[in-house]
Amino acid sequence: MEQKSVRETVVSNWTDEVLPSLSGLVAIPALSPAFDSDWAKSGHLAAAVEHVRSWIAAREIPGATLEVVELEGRSPLLVVDVPATSESAEKGTVLLYGHLDKQPPVGGWSEGLDPWTPVIRDGRLYGRGAVDDGYSGYAATTAIEAVRAAGGEHSRAVVLLETGEESGSPDLPAYVEHLKEKLGTVSLVVCLDAGGTDYKRLWLTTSLRGMLHVNVTVKVLESAQHSGMASGIVASSFRVLRALIDRIENVETGEIKLAELSVDIPENRVDEARGVVEIAPGAAKTLFPVVGRPVSDDDLELLLNNSWRPTLSVIGAEGFPLPAEAGNVLRDSTTLTLSFRLPPTADAKAAMEAVRHALTTDVPYDASVELSGFQAENGWNAPDTAPWLDKALHHVSGEVFGEPHKSYGMGGSIPFMGLLGEKYPEAQFLVTGACGPDSNIHVPDEWLNIDFAQRVTEAVAHILDAHARS
Repeated sequence: MEQKSVRETVVSNWTDEVLPSLSGLVAIPALSPAFDSDWAKSGHLAAAVEHVRSWIAAREIPGATLEVVELEGRSPLLVVDVPATSESAEKGTVLLYGHLDKQPPVGGWSEGLDPWTPVIRDGRLYGRGAVDDGYSGYAATTAIEAVRAAGGEHSRAVVLLETGEESGSPDLPAYVEHLKEKLGTVSLVVCLDAGGTDYKRLWLTTSLRGMLHVNVTVKVLESAQHSGMASGIVASSFRVLRALIDRIENVETGEIKLAELSVDIPENRVDEARGVVEIAPGAAKTLFPVVGRPVSDDDLELLLNNSWRPTLSVIGAEGFPLPAEAGNVLRDSTTLTLSFRLPPTADAKAAMEAVRHALTTDVPYDASVELSGFQAENGWNAPDTAPWLDKALHHVSGEVFGEPHKSYGMGGSIPFMGLLGEKYPEAQFLVTGACGPDSNIHVPDEWLNIDFAQRVTEAVAHILDAHARS
């Protein structure tokens, strides 16, 4: 393809077409179903799907068909099917994945910013869902248009945009099964829901951690009692829960004690982490606004902790009054939401059973323990890179970014990648994206680096062409 033509198409589309529509998408409060139990009634997810569907339809890509698929009781899915260019009909399907659902807005946005008010400032688009992951459908569509405008080739391309990723993609297995005949043989998966540790180069995510969530309730009383009267006779529900968690996690180091949640780290992934440390020594310690110091002084250990070792975060609590309203009361129960990140190759179901056993066996004081809301998803580890893709990556690294690309394991989870890895074991995977170290996904002031997103789009266009010619 002609390099200049690809770049011109990408930049002009982003400036004139993508940013106005993406800004409109930011304004839609399309909370993921886990954060909006009335999502079907509120209609925000449907509105987001229709907003993007209308924009893509207006592109009038020759032969493209668009379909909104909504199985009973499941959040909607947008499927865009673009036929192959004439030379590339036998190369299989390229599946380009993204999502339109969003995390909650959360408070604390900076002055002049708001989760549902798009603001373009200093080359950034601010607003919830801008980088995670609203831009992806626009980038995928623009990459296809750029290939065609530059006289390139692409195989059949299916853009799939779901609305449940931030809820763990519970509906995707049913949709993939429903669409299996339509998808055909998938030979390349492009996921744009990732990123890297700087905005200088193309970052490839080669592994994603699995996840395990559970709500744990410990109950010690039928009703709350005066703490002075009951303490010393009745155990604290918080102390009992703390003791149960101590069976799972080393409180001093954060190390997870259950063998089912750990794996041996592949040496090639250790080498990748070393490569990241070499280009950015010390960066792992400054990625986040830490008060105090990180859990280790060793950069390599920090990256491996974040990508290949299990961790536990307590992300929710119930049963506690606000400090200003806390009386002298021994509470009847305590509920905590435990969120585990699992190594990419760990068995999530085996991990779930190990956690269940640890929390419910030989409970101190025979207190009542109730587990609810279990969610277990496997991670993903990328297959070896095919020669054609390796060559294409070196090309776009030089021509588009001017810096060598880097690979690393991402600490987050994209459940769909594990599902696709199992279903299409022969496929190649390009998991990348526009997210940077300070993009503020899931937290206040989320923003998209517009120039970087354009270059990621340009890179995808070249890789689509390379795939078709491989």
